[in-house]
Amino acid sequence: MLIEEMRWSSRSHRRTTAVVQPQQDHNHNHNHNHNLHVASTEDEEQQQQDRCSCCWGNLPHELLREVIIKVETSDTNWPNRRNVVACAGVSTTWRRITKDLVNLPQFSAQLTFPISLKQPGPRDSLLQCFIKRCRTTQTYFLYLGLTNALADDGKFLLAARKSRRPTCTDYIISLHAEEMSKGSNTYVGKLRSNFLGTKFTVFDGQPPHARAKMTKNCSSRLVNLKQLSHKVPTRNYPVAHISYELNVLGSRGPRRMQCVMDSIPSSAIEPGGVAPTQTEFLPSSTDLSSSLPFFRSQTNNLENSLSGSLVSSHKEEALVLRNKAPRWHEQLQCWCLNFHGRVTVASVKNFQLVASPENGPAGPQHEKIILQFGKVGKDVFTIDYRYPISAFQAFAICLSSFDTKIACE
Repeated sequence: MLIEEMRWSSRSHRRTTAVVQPQQDHNHNHNHNHNLHVASTEDEEQQQQDRCSCCWGNLPHELLREVIIKVETSDTNWPNRRNVVACAGVSTTWRRITKDLVNLPQFSAQLTFPISLKQPGPRDSLLQCFIKRCRTTQTYFLYLGLTNALADDGKFLLAARKSRRPTCTDYIISLHAEEMSKGSNTYVGKLRSNFLGTKFTVFDGQPPHARAKMTKNCSSRLVNLKQLSHKVPTRNYPVAHISYELNVLGSRGPRRMQCVMDSIPSSAIEPGGVAPTQTEFLPSSTDLSSSLPFFRSQTNNLENSLSGSLVSSHKEEALVLRNKAPRWHEQLQCWCLNFHGRVTVASVKNFQLVASPENGPAGPQHEKIILQFGKVGKDVFTIDYRYPISAFQAFAICLSSFDTKIACE
């Protein structure tokens, strides 16, 4: 019975379709006119929004500066700090004025824009952050601490994923918590270790200063890929080398580490010293080829391009960081460092880095803690850094402490 009803309904539908076809044409024209009316309304709304945006964008510069200054001074902490970022997204004029008004982290002790993660930290204090580790996915997440608690919800800053290879281990560092690949627009750099996990190199995804030198093998790959496709390949500039001292005698004690900051001169820790400061991310498009000379060079001219403007003719002495020597506590029967309450769990991974007086006597600047890292939970670690290193460099150095070091313990 149900089948017969369905067949009848089908035949009836065909007949009805043939009879009411002219009416459908009429409805079609009506709908067409209605769609035109809707489209016209949407165009008017878009024009109105453009006029409003244009009005905001054409505010007198004096008034605009006053507006942005009020927002910048009132919203000093996250999550309210997002309002300052929103101001930079209104128009080109708003962005330029906002960037001019927002101080660098070394002066404001604030992280506002993504490029702040590549800029040196505060000069007068430690910027408090923490790392959360996910063992199952071998990923690490860097957060900015929002309270005085050792670990709160935090403001996400960077993420890293561990990738094992036959002869080394890579930690790919990204601005995105889920997209972590060297071919992504969110790629900011990487950390690479040797087979033993005793030596590491920190690579920046863009030049840390105008005279930065790219790794030779990466430059060759850049030139070849530029000839084959329009996709911008990964750039790698070595900015730091980390080494852990081998424990050949098997003695018990804390690890000994040294960090050579290739991109930071040793004079940066002196009064009035200056560290290289990146001001913006390079565009991830083919426009990059016009700004970097090695994109325009041919393969046989690679050496000439590397010895050009990107290589400093006068190499300054690089800043060297060493871990602060702990003291032996007789009552506790362990090695101790004063982390001022920022570390609560004893671990071989815990360390404090200070500037090493390579040539000359030690001064007060060599006593300041530039980076400290320590355990506060099973998979939570605090990381505090200051001038002249950046959040990206501090994160990469601390990632080296997670790698297994059988020969050092």
